[in-house]
Amino acid sequence: MVGRQKVADLLAGLGYSLQANRKTKEGSSNHPDRDQQFNYINEQALAFQQRKQPVISVDTKKKELVGEFKNGGQEWQLKGEPEQVQGHDFPDPKLGKANPYGVYDQNANVGWVSVGTDHDTSEFAVESIRRWWNNMGRKRYPDATELLITADGGGSNGYRVRLWKVALQRFATETGLRISVCHFPPGTSKWNKIEHRMFSHISMNWRGRPLVSHEVIVNLIGSTTTQNGLTIGAELDTNLYPKGIRISDDELKTVNLTKSSFHGEWNYTIDKKCSG
Repeated sequence: MVGRQKVADLLAGLGYSLQANRKTKEGSSNHPDRDQQFNYINEQALAFQQRKQPVISVDTKKKELVGEFKNGGQEWQLKGEPEQVQGHDFPDPKLGKANPYGVYDQNANVGWVSVGTDHDTSEFAVESIRRWWNNMGRKRYPDATELLITADGGGSNGYRVRLWKVALQRFATETGLRISVCHFPPGTSKWNKIEHRMFSHISMNWRGRPLVSHEVIVNLIGSTTTQNGLTIGAELDTNLYPKGIRISDDELKTVNLTKSSFHGEWNYTIDKKCSG
């Protein structure tokens, strides 16, 4: 009979090692214009930055169960006294889940997260951008006339979502900003800067800590910093965002949207003045 250690030694000698699964596959990412879209986004971001106009990366972080649930990772505790959590992962009917929607300012290396308690909809996404602007962006860019948003191609800020465009029109009209949007091609969401420049650091900051309340989540997000100077503002959003809102063709026509000559479905501008 061969022992476990002997088998492990033999496998190691053949170049094997214990490895966890790695999340890298995102479905089809072989769009023929994928690289060109990446270049287009980079060119637009550089042009905005040269004009001293804000450039933000946005996305929804993974929904989190709120309550005494196991959170991956480890945290320093007295030996033999790990924090006790629930033995199951069924959502607490009173606490529910948290929907963190983030805004990352690429110029300043600062971020904003709205922690929603209701549904992750386009109205919630744009309200999060609005809160970033009112709490951070307006002060940092007092002379701004434009805003560039880089976003994934799906979800609440997806390029096919009509409510996203209607909500952005309201925001543009309120602020007077000319809003340009560039979406990442299908299957490339991990290239979104907010993922590795902000969300990954939030996850590291709260690893091993049960997210027992929305307030704890907000505080842990707000206390996240890095050696490169990242700081994050966070706020709880308890507004209701109903699902299933349909935007008619006539409503969509009120959006003063101009499509780019290159993949206008991914790249477009919404001006502050409504047409129609």
